[in-house]
Amino acid sequence: MSRTIRRAVARLIWAGTGYRLRTEPAPTRPTVFIGAPHTSNTDFFLMLAIAFEMDLHIRFLIKDSWFKGPMAGIMRSLGGIPVDRKDPASIVDEILAALERGEEFHLVVTPEGTRGKGSGYWKSGFYRIALKAGLPVTLGYVDGVAKVAGLGPSIELTGDVAADMDVIRAFYQDKSGVKPANRTEPRLRNETPDAQP
Repeated sequence: MSRTIRRAVARLIWAGTGYRLRTEPAPTRPTVFIGAPHTSNTDFFLMLAIAFEMDLHIRFLIKDSWFKGPMAGIMRSLGGIPVDRKDPASIVDEILAALERGEEFHLVVTPEGTRGKGSGYWKSGFYRIALKAGLPVTLGYVDGVAKVAGLGPSIELTGDVAADMDVIRAFYQDKSGVKPANRTEPRLRNETPDAQP
């Protein structure tokens, strides 16, 4: 898809959703993008609008049921990576192998893992991938109250899970998502000082 078409699609998404882009400059090297709060199907289209508008090469994790039938080709062309919910840990190795082969992309992860109210914790895959690959984490967001979406800062993880999550929590504290009732507070299950998620 050409840059011109990508930007035209982005404009259609902004117009159709009523959201607008409010963002910091795009990162200049591959990162792990957090997509949060993940509260609605609209998030997917806003993610595409951000990537298309900012001319970013993204890959994103999405449940494998989207890779059946005619949707499979569309999802792959957009950058989708199927996730088997029965074996979610294997995806970390797959992503790391792709990076080691020299592939360059921004990996979009929705750590809430569900559009509805989840378990009360974020999934830790984004943290493990970023730490193992030595990638920064870019804080992508959707704010339904202000009707804006975009990218916040990129941060380098320290390995101190609690301290890193404090930084992430501070950024997302005023970001509501499209459906605020479905928002999950940014917190990892194993979040204690010096713990690995």
